[in-house]
Amino acid sequence: MTAVTAKRWSFRQPSVIPGFGLALGVTLTWLVLIVLIPLSGLAIRSSSLGWSTFFALATDQRTLNALRISFGTAFAAAIINVIFGVILAWVLVRYRFPGKRVIDAMVDLPFALPTAVAGIALASLYAPNGWIGSLLAPLGIKVAFTPLGIVIALVFVGLPFVVRTVQPIMEEIDREVEEAAATLGANRFQTISRVLLPGLTPAVLTGFALAFARGVGEYGSVIFIAGNLPYVSEIAPLLIVIRLEEFNYPAATAIAMIMLIISFTMLLIINMIQSWSRGRYGYGA
Repeated sequence: MTAVTAKRWSFRQPSVIPGFGLALGVTLTWLVLIVLIPLSGLAIRSSSLGWSTFFALATDQRTLNALRISFGTAFAAAIINVIFGVILAWVLVRYRFPGKRVIDAMVDLPFALPTAVAGIALASLYAPNGWIGSLLAPLGIKVAFTPLGIVIALVFVGLPFVVRTVQPIMEEIDREVEEAAATLGANRFQTISRVLLPGLTPAVLTGFALAFARGVGEYGSVIFIAGNLPYVSEIAPLLIVIRLEEFNYPAATAIAMIMLIISFTMLLIINMIQSWSRGRYGYGA
């Protein structure tokens, strides 16, 4: 070790948190106990079924329909949350109006509200005899006890993830950037698409991933408004519970493993796109 290197090491600034070894050890221990061991148990139990049994359980028509409904409605709700969540975050960041603090606080309501309460409230509102459902019924629109009702419930629980992820990034964007774009002749659409959105893309993708992940695993707020009709509005988490109540543990394990694989793959793809966006636009550098 040279004298310059030794001097550099001797004047290293102490870290605020404990040493790297201790912090890494606590992190890995917590990760193993909370995440890896349960998921490993699920994978081991699934592998013990054998490929033929696992494939037969995974390709059951009821299972496929439940998976399609769960992932399809979660994806649709996440897209809706991205669109309206970004707009809501922009309004909260850029404008001042009466009741702004109330609306800002209401965004976090799905975090604190029990999911079962949210499901009962939504089912009461959108039922054919509910306040909103009675207005939609003459138009031939049925929300409660349909996949559309599932989407609405997932939009309700997933909106805060997008707003709270995008909002801090928007607060860092200076108004002078928009004014400079307007000075150079950019219209509103060009300012949004070429100036604002590139910097917001990683945050938007993060919000989408969080809302999608929450929607896939949501249970309490969905079962009350979904109707839970097999092949129509039955979600995969509910089917897992049904299989467990039937003491059909292999089927429940197979469904859970399929959900784990699909969710992990989609989140991995989203994270890769997010990393690419950060590298391209310099976000988070």
